[in-house]
Amino acid sequence: MWRWLTVFLFGGVFGTGFGVALGFFLFPYVFPPPPAAEELTEAEKTEAVAEGTFIHADPNDPIHYGKGKVTVYRQTVFLHGDFEVGPGPKFHVYLVPKEKVRSSGDVSSTMFVDLGRLRSFSGSQKFPIPGGLDLAQFPSVVIWCAQFNVLISPADLSFAAGS
Repeated sequence: MWRWLTVFLFGGVFGTGFGVALGFFLFPYVFPPPPAAEELTEAEKTEAVAEGTFIHADPNDPIHYGKGKVTVYRQTVFLHGDFEVGPGPKFHVYLVPKEKVRSSGDVSSTMFVDLGRLRSFSGSQKFPIPGGLDLAQFPSVVIWCAQFNVLISPADLSFAAGS
Protein backbone atom coordinates (compact mmCIF):
# COMPACT_ATOMS: atom_id res chain seq x y z
CA MET A 1 0.00 0.00 0.00
CA TRP A 2 2.75 2.49 0.98
CA ARG A 3 4.71 1.54 -2.11
CA TRP A 4 1.82 2.49 -4.41
CA LEU A 5 1.25 5.73 -2.52
CA THR A 6 4.95 6.62 -2.85
CA VAL A 7 4.91 5.85 -6.58
CA PHE A 8 1.72 7.87 -7.01
CA LEU A 9 3.16 10.92 -5.17
CA PHE A 10 6.51 10.71 -6.98
CA GLY A 11 4.70 10.46 -10.32
CA GLY A 12 2.51 13.44 -9.46
CA VAL A 13 5.46 15.62 -8.48
CA PHE A 14 7.54 14.53 -11.48
CA GLY A 15 4.62 14.95 -13.89
CA THR A 16 3.77 18.40 -12.55
CA GLY A 17 7.40 19.53 -12.83
CA PHE A 18 7.68 18.19 -16.36
CA GLY A 19 4.41 19.86 -17.36
CA VAL A 20 5.47 23.25 -15.99
CA ALA A 21 8.86 23.02 -17.72
CA LEU A 22 7.22 22.05 -21.00
CA GLY A 23 4.75 24.91 -20.63
CA PHE A 24 7.57 27.45 -20.17
CA PHE A 25 9.32 26.12 -23.26
CA LEU A 26 6.22 26.00 -25.48
CA PHE A 27 4.59 29.25 -24.31
CA PRO A 28 6.23 31.54 -26.94
CA TYR A 29 5.24 29.10 -29.69
CA VAL A 30 1.63 28.71 -28.58
CA PHE A 31 1.03 32.32 -27.50
CA PRO A 32 3.43 34.54 -29.48
CA PRO A 33 3.35 38.28 -28.72
CA PRO A 34 1.48 40.46 -31.20
CA PRO A 35 3.48 42.00 -34.05
CA ALA A 36 5.35 45.18 -33.16
CA ALA A 37 4.51 48.42 -34.95
CA GLU A 38 7.06 50.98 -33.84
CA GLU A 39 7.71 54.06 -35.97
CA LEU A 40 10.77 56.26 -36.29
CA THR A 41 10.50 59.88 -35.16
CA GLU A 42 11.61 62.66 -37.48
CA ALA A 43 14.76 63.14 -35.39
CA GLU A 44 15.64 59.44 -35.79
CA LYS A 45 15.10 59.54 -39.55
CA THR A 46 18.45 61.15 -40.14
CA GLU A 47 20.49 59.92 -43.05
CA ALA A 48 20.59 56.15 -43.31
CA VAL A 49 24.08 54.78 -42.73
CA ALA A 50 23.51 51.20 -43.91
CA GLU A 51 20.82 48.75 -45.01
CA GLY A 52 20.52 44.99 -45.08
CA THR A 53 18.18 42.01 -45.21
CA PHE A 54 17.94 39.21 -42.67
CA ILE A 55 18.53 35.75 -44.12
CA HIS A 56 18.09 32.12 -43.15
CA ALA A 57 21.72 31.34 -42.23
CA ASP A 58 21.32 27.55 -42.17
CA PRO A 59 18.66 26.22 -44.60
CA ASN A 60 18.91 22.79 -42.90
CA ASP A 61 17.62 24.34 -39.64
CA PRO A 62 13.83 24.88 -39.92
CA ILE A 63 13.53 26.51 -36.47
CA HIS A 64 16.12 29.31 -36.58
CA TYR A 65 15.22 31.64 -39.43
CA GLY A 66 14.67 35.30 -40.09
CA LYS A 67 13.62 37.60 -42.89
CA GLY A 68 12.93 41.26 -43.50
CA LYS A 69 14.80 44.50 -43.93
CA VAL A 70 16.93 46.41 -41.44
CA THR A 71 18.18 50.00 -41.70
CA VAL A 72 20.94 51.44 -39.55
CA TYR A 73 20.68 55.18 -38.84
CA ARG A 74 23.24 57.24 -36.91
CA GLN A 75 21.51 56.61 -33.57
CA THR A 76 19.03 53.80 -34.27
CA VAL A 77 18.76 50.31 -35.75
CA PHE A 78 15.31 49.92 -37.30
CA LEU A 79 13.73 46.56 -38.17
CA HIS A 80 11.08 47.16 -40.83
CA GLY A 81 7.47 45.95 -40.82
CA ASP A 82 8.37 42.88 -42.92
CA PHE A 83 10.74 41.63 -40.19
CA GLU A 84 10.03 38.12 -38.85
CA VAL A 85 11.90 35.41 -36.94
CA GLY A 86 10.88 32.00 -35.66
CA PRO A 87 9.81 32.21 -31.99
CA GLY A 88 12.14 31.41 -29.14
CA PRO A 89 13.48 32.65 -25.80
CA LYS A 90 15.64 35.72 -25.16
CA PHE A 91 16.26 36.95 -28.71
CA HIS A 92 18.57 39.99 -28.85
CA VAL A 93 19.74 42.34 -31.60
CA TYR A 94 23.53 42.57 -31.93
CA LEU A 95 25.85 44.74 -33.99
CA VAL A 96 28.75 42.46 -34.98
CA PRO A 97 32.20 43.58 -36.22
CA LYS A 98 32.45 40.74 -38.72
CA GLU A 99 31.28 40.45 -42.32
CA LYS A 100 29.12 37.59 -43.59
CA VAL A 101 28.14 36.05 -40.26
CA ARG A 102 26.83 32.54 -40.99
CA SER A 103 27.39 30.53 -37.80
CA SER A 104 27.17 30.93 -34.03
CA GLY A 105 30.96 30.82 -33.79
CA ASP A 106 31.20 33.96 -35.93
CA VAL A 107 29.34 35.89 -33.21
CA SER A 108 30.57 34.30 -30.00
CA SER A 109 34.22 34.91 -30.95
CA THR A 110 33.78 38.69 -31.41
CA MET A 111 33.16 41.78 -29.28
CA PHE A 112 29.59 42.46 -30.40
CA VAL A 113 27.31 45.27 -29.17
CA ASP A 114 24.01 44.13 -27.60
CA LEU A 115 21.27 46.62 -28.57
CA GLY A 116 18.58 44.94 -26.50
CA ARG A 117 15.96 42.24 -26.51
CA LEU A 118 13.42 41.75 -29.30
CA ARG A 119 9.95 42.87 -28.23
CA SER A 120 8.16 40.76 -30.81
CA PHE A 121 8.94 38.02 -33.33
CA SER A 122 7.55 40.15 -36.17
CA GLY A 123 6.91 43.75 -37.12
CA SER A 124 8.81 47.01 -36.97
CA GLN A 125 11.04 47.69 -33.97
CA LYS A 126 13.75 50.21 -33.19
CA PHE A 127 16.83 49.93 -31.01
CA PRO A 128 19.02 52.84 -29.87
CA ILE A 129 22.72 52.68 -30.69
CA PRO A 130 25.12 53.64 -27.88
CA GLY A 131 26.97 56.88 -28.52
CA GLY A 132 30.54 56.88 -29.74
CA LEU A 133 30.32 53.76 -31.92
CA ASP A 134 32.02 53.78 -35.32
CA LEU A 135 29.23 52.10 -37.28
CA ALA A 136 31.57 51.38 -40.19
CA GLN A 137 33.27 48.82 -37.90
CA PHE A 138 30.04 46.79 -37.61
CA PRO A 139 29.12 45.32 -41.02
CA SER A 140 26.50 42.89 -39.62
CA VAL A 141 23.30 42.99 -37.58
CA VAL A 142 22.23 39.66 -36.11
CA ILE A 143 19.35 38.21 -34.14
CA TRP A 144 20.87 36.07 -31.38
CA CYS A 145 19.34 33.69 -28.84
CA ALA A 146 21.08 34.71 -25.60
CA GLN A 147 19.64 31.78 -23.66
CA PHE A 148 21.15 29.06 -25.87
CA ASN A 149 23.94 31.08 -27.60
CA VAL A 150 22.58 30.36 -31.07
CA LEU A 151 22.57 32.49 -34.22
CA ILE A 152 18.99 33.01 -35.38
CA SER A 153 19.39 35.28 -38.40
CA PRO A 154 22.16 37.56 -39.75
CA ALA A 155 21.88 40.62 -41.98
CA ASP A 156 24.87 41.79 -44.03
CA LEU A 157 24.92 45.59 -44.19
CA SER A 158 25.57 47.67 -47.29
CA PHE A 159 26.87 51.09 -46.30
CA ALA A 160 25.70 54.24 -48.06
CA ALA A 161 28.31 56.24 -49.93
CA GLY A 162 29.98 58.80 -47.69
CA SER A 163 29.04 57.07 -44.43
